[in-house]
Amino acid sequence: QVHLVESGGGLVQAGGSLRLSCAASGSIFSIMGWYRQAPGKQRELVASITSGGSSNYGDSVKGRFTISRDNAKNTVYLQMNSLKPEDTAVYKCYITIGSMNYWGQGTQVTVSS
Repeated sequence: QVHLVESGGGLVQAGGSLRLSCAASGSIFSIMGWYRQAPGKQRELVASITSGGSSNYGDSVKGRFTISRDNAKNTVYLQMNSLKPEDTAVYKCYITIGSMNYWGQGTQVTVSS
């Protein structure tokens, strides 16, 4: 069982920045990433990153968000810049191991206009 703990969410004004962190309980040589879900909306992939560092982004965050990882610290990060009110959501970290996805508890990001 892998446990993921997110941190770094909060309230920020539009145009501001936040950095989310997701710490895993064990080695994370696997795909990790972030999804988000806003009230009344479908879950949306924000970004993912392979163990080798190849990244993928949702169209709505390309050019504004950057995902990175530190395998030595078992941690993945999401740097969010130029935040918009429509980025407001619960952000959840995940890791894919084999056919299983493991999820963190989620962290709220609220962007005020």
